[in-house]
Amino acid sequence: MRAALDGLYRAAAGLAAACLVSIALLVVAQVGCRLIDGARGLIGLDPLGLLVPSLAEIAGFLLVGASFLALASTLRHAAHIRVSILLQHVPRSVGRMLEVWVLAAASALICYFAWHAAWLSYDSYFYNEVSFGIVPVPLFIPQTVMTLGIIVFAVSLIDDLVVALSGREPSYVLAEADRSIEGTE
Repeated sequence: MRAALDGLYRAAAGLAAACLVSIALLVVAQVGCRLIDGARGLIGLDPLGLLVPSLAEIAGFLLVGASFLALASTLRHAAHIRVSILLQHVPRSVGRMLEVWVLAAASALICYFAWHAAWLSYDSYFYNEVSFGIVPVPLFIPQTVMTLGIIVFAVSLIDDLVVALSGREPSYVLAEADRSIEGTE
């Protein structure tokens, strides 16, 4: 089970990275199109009007995908902003209870968010909603990617909640410990 969950988190992080690479490639293509048109203008030819249609919208959709798909991996690597000042100043037993409470509350909120994001995706699919750009992108596509990222994040929170309830350290605590050990070498 551990290997399957870690594989899920890595796959989501890989998809997030693919979204970022796609944004970069689209922007490079757009810059190339402008350079070609500019060069044609310099030598006296009419510009071809080359462009990547709906670049801003598509890049925005890819950025949403990258952001949401990376949430679980970011949590697992302790890269989320987490206020741990209180945990440092309370007894360890109280800190564990607070950790469990926060993980349970976060899991509940994210599951609620996932439910509504899934309904939003379904509504967009059902009503054939599309974006307003040159290329009418069906909105359920980026919304489904967002929903997938939220669901994977919910799974990672529940995973850490189960780990904390069993008396072990959640992934982000272990990642922080690894980071502090590496920093002392």
